[in-house]
Amino acid sequence: MNDAARPMLDTYREVITPEGVPLQLPAAGPVPRALAWLIDLCVRFGVLAVMSPLLVALGELGQGIYLGLMFLMFWAYPIVLEVWFGRTLGKKVLGLRVVARDGAPLGWMPAIVRNLLRTVDALPFGYALGLVTCLFDAHGRRLGDLVAGSLVVHTPPRPATPPARIDTVLAPPLPLQPGEQAALVAYADRAPALSPGRQHELADIISGLSQERGQAGVLRLYAMANWLLGRR
Repeated sequence: MNDAARPMLDTYREVITPEGVPLQLPAAGPVPRALAWLIDLCVRFGVLAVMSPLLVALGELGQGIYLGLMFLMFWAYPIVLEVWFGRTLGKKVLGLRVVARDGAPLGWMPAIVRNLLRTVDALPFGYALGLVTCLFDAHGRRLGDLVAGSLVVHTPPRPATPPARIDTVLAPPLPLQPGEQAALVAYADRAPALSPGRQHELADIISGLSQERGQAGVLRLYAMANWLLGRR
């Protein structure tokens, strides 16, 4: 296949799980990230504006509390929310999430580093350095993300039908190649949204792996997917 015929994959970061399953993380570009930042900025100033009249009435004590509130809103706000929930309010509105470079949840130290380095990304003005870094990085990361080992990704929409939940875990009867493992996990993710007949039809195609047909084969494939995903 020549380069012209290849699909555009530069906005995806592929990572391999410990079980050998490849995952593609859809990296977010500078535009949705900038919009999320503007929403967060409005949230910060909105909270300060609401609290200001009350704190002014408290005199010097209110001034001290106001300074502490400013620190919490401009520094603790993004760090705490990114560690606890993976995203700030602005990122939630835009459907974004901050993860580690391997797709794992963001830890405290990377969250602190990426947010402290916003002061560098903002140089010389208007986040110019951060924008240039995003444009030249294949995964849209600013300098803070590069140093912290973090990545901002689009969160996939929730499926219309909730995935089937089974607790059974079953090791595949034979070794599977990474592509075969990915196909099995994808089947387990998408099959609940299909009709029972379609589920059985697809499961019967690989009945040599499940060693069953029909609904029994479907359940065995779910159990093997659980095993591949480490749910054991």
